[in-house]
Amino acid sequence: MNISETSNLLHRALDLGLEFKTRPAIFGRRESAEAIRDLLLTDLPTAPTDADAVLDDFHERILPLCKNEASPRFLGFGDTGDDPLALAGSLLATLTQQNLINQSFDSPSATFIDIAVLRWLRDFLGYRNPAVGEVRTVWDVGGMITPGGTTSNTVAMLLAREAKAPGTMQSGVSDPGRFAIVVPEGIGHYSVRAALTWIGCGAQIIEVPTAGFRYDRAELARALRRHRDRAMAVVAYAGDSRTQTVDDLRAIHDLVRAIDPTIWLHADACWGLLAAFTPTLRGKIDGIADFDSITVDPHKILAVPYSSSALLVRDPAVIRSISTYSDLIMQEDFAFGQITPFLGTREWTSLKLWMMVRGRGRDGLAQLAERRCESARRFAELVDAHPRLVRLNDPDLSAVVFAHLPIGIEAGQVDRRALDRINDLNLAIHARMLSEGRWHLHQFTMRDDLGRLYGGATVHPLRFMAGNPATTETHMHELLTYLTVLVREIEGDDA
Repeated sequence: MNISETSNLLHRALDLGLEFKTRPAIFGRRESAEAIRDLLLTDLPTAPTDADAVLDDFHERILPLCKNEASPRFLGFGDTGDDPLALAGSLLATLTQQNLINQSFDSPSATFIDIAVLRWLRDFLGYRNPAVGEVRTVWDVGGMITPGGTTSNTVAMLLAREAKAPGTMQSGVSDPGRFAIVVPEGIGHYSVRAALTWIGCGAQIIEVPTAGFRYDRAELARALRRHRDRAMAVVAYAGDSRTQTVDDLRAIHDLVRAIDPTIWLHADACWGLLAAFTPTLRGKIDGIADFDSITVDPHKILAVPYSSSALLVRDPAVIRSISTYSDLIMQEDFAFGQITPFLGTREWTSLKLWMMVRGRGRDGLAQLAERRCESARRFAELVDAHPRLVRLNDPDLSAVVFAHLPIGIEAGQVDRRALDRINDLNLAIHARMLSEGRWHLHQFTMRDDLGRLYGGATVHPLRFMAGNPATTETHMHELLTYLTVLVREIEGDDA
């Protein structure tokens, strides 16, 4: 390797990336999926291509079509991934090429950065950590870094299965009906149902009605008694994937334990981790430390580049139930490859989180969390003051879900026909936003659990996310102005 030439190449790549991250626009340009397909699905050239020419090609053809989540106008999903230390950690993890499958020669120091990060996360959430000198093996750590929340949730369900029927790892699933998961209806993340199919249990889902985007606890109690022999786990959301509503974790824990103390309790805190960083929010996740397992996704809330997730367990010893043996993985005390299902070779994803958290410290993380929640509250106020917007959730964290009303329809006077018009308008708004690419809000289906439009009905709202430090109140006003113009054009076209 020619160090000088490689350095120049990487510096140029870094300049391209930073230029991209700091551009105000979400997209350089917008094209249809078919147009992008035809542009990029090309035959591989026979002859080698000069490195600068490859970067030129990337810069000219590919990068303009990429979405920039760090744009202050990208307000609908995910995080900015632009914390400077987290970016530095991503680069150094790539350059150092550590493999977290083994410790002694593959990742001598990286393994312990993984462990340090896991201990920090456990501490924030209230799990107890053994003293440093008592961390003698990977089975003493109480967690693992994974590529994303779906993997983390899948490992949690694997642990729940082994707790329900020890030894199933070796014997296989013989009675899938014993391995049902209880989830809140309309809120449960797709990863839980998918996890059950991946681990051989079938889609054994027991959905429980909700009230205000939280479990209806009377219905939860009835479901647990009715399915006493089937339920292996109850999943609760510390910030669901639509409204980021935090369930009453303490009450759920006490209810489940009173009915059946053997049921595995799992908290999906992929969004709710934000509440762990500051005393002003920590009360929202009271009780989470009594759950058997917790999933967190730092890439959703901490400006850490994709991807970064972790599964944490209350009792570190339970991870032994899913450990595996291979003569290709060293049977050494700190080889994470022994305890990470579905994962063999694993990159050093914890380094970017370690650097970000190390740089911010507890005070900086608290400020980040409080700012995001304050931004969500301010946008909620703007929605409430707008004559044609209806807010559909009461923000617990950083999400504001709302719908735009068509001309002639007022909140509180919505029937089925009016609801269809509301859904049609908001679907049209989102389609136009996607095609234009100037602003971005997320959209999905959900039940109107608070009855702001039509109680219990399926709605297609828009969602604002307060996760972007570059977004100011001025941007919020500009977004609402943009929506006003967009709706006027849509309604004019329909008229």
